[in-house]
Amino acid sequence: MSAPLILISNDDGIQAPGLKALCEALQGLGDLVVMAPEIERSAMGHAITLSDPLRLTEVDLGLEGVTAHACSGTPADCVKLAVRAVLDRPPDLVVSGINHGSNTGVNVIYSGTVSAATEGTILGIPSLAISIDCRHCEDFGPARIIAGHIVRQVLAHGLPPGILLNVNIPDLPMDQFPAGNMDGTGYDLTDHGKADWQDDFDRRVDPHQRVYYWLSGRKREIKEASHIDEETVKAGRVSITPLHYDLTAYGFRDELRKWELFASS
Repeated sequence: MSAPLILISNDDGIQAPGLKALCEALQGLGDLVVMAPEIERSAMGHAITLSDPLRLTEVDLGLEGVTAHACSGTPADCVKLAVRAVLDRPPDLVVSGINHGSNTGVNVIYSGTVSAATEGTILGIPSLAISIDCRHCEDFGPARIIAGHIVRQVLAHGLPPGILLNVNIPDLPMDQFPAGNMDGTGYDLTDHGKADWQDDFDRRVDPHQRVYYWLSGRKREIKEASHIDEETVKAGRVSITPLHYDLTAYGFRDELRKWELFASS
């Protein structure tokens, strides 16, 4: 029986430290193939490339047993291209990350990291996205251990069709995680929250006197219940949220049916 084939991607780019840390975490769990953007593609959402060709460059990540390709496209492109055109067999698992910065609340919609995992799910492959709550991380050691533990569980149990896992890890040294973290007591099953961003557009003028805008902002603090993804990470625990891409608002269907648009239904 062949080893599981694990496809690894991200949105921070092929040279991101988080991606290398993820590869290190998964060495020994299967055959590892990386298909990641050649440059950072953060906040790309689920964009795919239609008007330009996709180009690949083989990259040596310096890790034994890891085959890596840099792709000119988006995170969703990377997974779609790998599965549909490059790999010689379907992957058993897609893992996206380790993202630099948490993907909670509204970030889930914008995140290329989550979208890479979503694309894997659309293609019928068990998939998960892993993020750590820091932008400039100095120590991926705890995240490596946690990522490896969770991936082992997904390989053992699988995931239902249409479901992916969104994992967010606090930026803490391992000795500050709750005791017994590796037996599951440091993990919380969470709901997707509503935390969002206060957007700011910095208006500037270029040397040719043309106006342009640069998006910046800060995360808006919203107090939510303890079982919400953002609150769990703030509390120093690992958040695991099952997600699906069915966006139907089922609770509103009965009210909407009362509109005159549907009078004959």
